[in-house]
Amino acid sequence: MNKSFLCLSLLLAVSLSACGKSNTTKPSPTTGTTGTPAATSSGTTTKVDAQAVFKANCVSCHGANLEGLVGPNLQKVGSKLSKEQIVSIVTNGKGAMPSFKGKLSDDEISSVATWLADKK
Repeated sequence: MNKSFLCLSLLLAVSLSACGKSNTTKPSPTTGTTGTPAATSSGTTTKVDAQAVFKANCVSCHGANLEGLVGPNLQKVGSKLSKEQIVSIVTNGKGAMPSFKGKLSDDEISSVATWLADKK
């Protein structure tokens, strides 16, 4: 029993350490510093691919289908939290979730929050 507890603890620690890890590839004209596709400007409106930001930064904890792994299931998060609440959690972190302030741009956070808030 002691060995299984130790293995489970190590697995949890490794899984949590993977949360928030961004792609460390060298930025190029088509990617931002987080390894996510760069925001494209069209006049004064900036468009960020929320799914690409999620895939690069959130999948390790929340799953490719938002089903939840180490982090909670986000498939219907918009029915529980507003966009503003999601922005706050992504920006500041909450519980075991790390803060993404300084790791993601305000546009990236807003785009992901809008995308998640639509999940009802």
